[in-house]
Amino acid sequence: MINDIDVRAIAEHCLRVEAEAISGLVSQLDDSLERAVALMHDCRGKVIVTGVGKSGHIGAKVAATLASTGTPAFYVNPLDLFHGDLGVIESTDVVLAISNSGQTDELLRVVPYLKEHHVPLIGMTGNGESLLARNADVHLMVSVRQEACPLNLAPTSSTTAQLAMGDALACALMEIRHFRANDFAVFHPGGSLGRRLLTRAQDVMRTDDLPTLSPDVTLGEAILLVSRSKLGLAVAVENGRVAGIITDGDVRRAMERLQQDFFGVPVRQVMTREPKCVSPEAKISDIQALMHRSLIHAVLVVDQQRHLIGIVDSFACHI
Repeated sequence: MINDIDVRAIAEHCLRVEAEAISGLVSQLDDSLERAVALMHDCRGKVIVTGVGKSGHIGAKVAATLASTGTPAFYVNPLDLFHGDLGVIESTDVVLAISNSGQTDELLRVVPYLKEHHVPLIGMTGNGESLLARNADVHLMVSVRQEACPLNLAPTSSTTAQLAMGDALACALMEIRHFRANDFAVFHPGGSLGRRLLTRAQDVMRTDDLPTLSPDVTLGEAILLVSRSKLGLAVAVENGRVAGIITDGDVRRAMERLQQDFFGVPVRQVMTREPKCVSPEAKISDIQALMHRSLIHAVLVVDQQRHLIGIVDSFACHI
């Protein structure tokens, strides 16, 4: 019965053992890592990741991470390689084979083909004396002291270590390739990060019923426009160009300072004369950063002549 089992203690033990497995990889790092990264970086074809069972699932994730971070890669089940898929492997490729034991028969049967066609092989195993390790051009050691499984049987710590080492390879390659957030967005156009990095001001700016006024109108008139605008601001326009901005915060501060004189004072005296403006091509990610730095909730979109063409507020940035 579940009431007789300390579930939290079991979970804590599992997490500690797997954390130990990852931290234990640090002491296993040697120049093999640099050589593996160099092979993958210099590869003129694809990085083909393969593995069987749980290692295969890890391999699929490693391949996906590599592919989404600038290294062309995909996963192939070794069983499929013997049924017509060997043709996908070319001499310009690099194969990353993952096996905890390093003795997986399905993987070992691929090795002669790779040798014959001079395809570099990176082996990732927990056994440096295994056949896969000895026949690989580069061997990455991912040995773990024990599995987190209570029976020390199910692949748990070992697959966690494989996954972490795959991430380490991807991170190293990202740095070498100078892979940055904009590049990531290209590979993830459907995600929120991709939308923020690829969406521009002209895509989300408000263009209808823009709250504009002359800088010579009184604050008494301006307060009505600011209240109706739903943006909490009004833009002062003079000779067709943006001359300043007045926000609800400006209005409140002016009321406190001017008191009975407030309604007759022209907007020109209290408006911000250098409001934050961006071009229609400005990226939403950059606009968000600008708003955060400047502690504002909206920016003006202007053309090269400083004509107001739109407004982007913080709500429009939440895409």
